[in-house]
Amino acid sequence: MKTKVLLVDDHPLVREWLTNLINEEADFEVCGQAGDARAALELIGTLSPRIAVVDISLDGGSGLELIKDIKAQYPKTDAIVLSMHDESLYAERAMRAGAAGYIMKREATGKVLDALRAVLAGGLFFSNAVNAMLAQKLVQGASAKPTAVEILSDRELEVFQLLGRGYNTRQISEQMKVSFKTIQAYCARIKEKLNLANINELIFHAVRWHESQQPR
Repeated sequence: MKTKVLLVDDHPLVREWLTNLINEEADFEVCGQAGDARAALELIGTLSPRIAVVDISLDGGSGLELIKDIKAQYPKTDAIVLSMHDESLYAERAMRAGAAGYIMKREATGKVLDALRAVLAGGLFFSNAVNAMLAQKLVQGASAKPTAVEILSDRELEVFQLLGRGYNTRQISEQMKVSFKTIQAYCARIKEKLNLANINELIFHAVRWHESQQPR
C-alpha cells in the first residue's frame, strides 16, 4: 500500500510539480491538495494522510500555525515544511511547532523524496546547514544573541511578514482571521521589540526585510 501525502501550498504550479514528482514513486501517492490552512485540516480529517507537505506562507493563515493544529488534532500525520523562506529563521520555529522536516524550495527536487522516506521511517529531515546552526546554538547556549527578527513570536513574525508584502492592518486582520485590535497589539509589540518609533518605521523595516528574503 502506498503512503498517502497531502500537499498544502497556495501556488497551484508548485502543487502540480510535487504531485508529479511524488506520484512517480512506487511507495508514495498524493491523496489531496489544499491551498490554505482551513482546507488542509478538513482534508486531513477526511483523507488521513501519513505526511503533509506544508508551505510557511498560506492564504488565510500561517503554515506554522497549521502545523501546530495538525499536531494537536491529527497527531498521526507528520508535517514537512517546503518553503522559499530562509531556513536559518524558520527551521527552528517549524521544529518547535512540530514539523519533522524542513526543505528549501530551491533545493527541493531530490530532498522532498529523501525527507518523505526519513519521516516515514520515524526520523527527522533537516539540511546540513540547519543541523550545524542548531548545534552551534546548543554549544553557545544562553550566550547566543538572537537577531532582531528572531525575537519576534510566530504570530508577530507573521504580521511583520505580511506588512512587508504590502498588506495593511485591516487586510492582515482578515488574512489572519483575528480582530483589528489584535493586529494593532501585535504591531505595538513588534515596534517595541525592534525599537521602532512608529508604524511608518515598522512598515519600512518590514518591506526591507521581506525584500531581503526573496531569492536572488
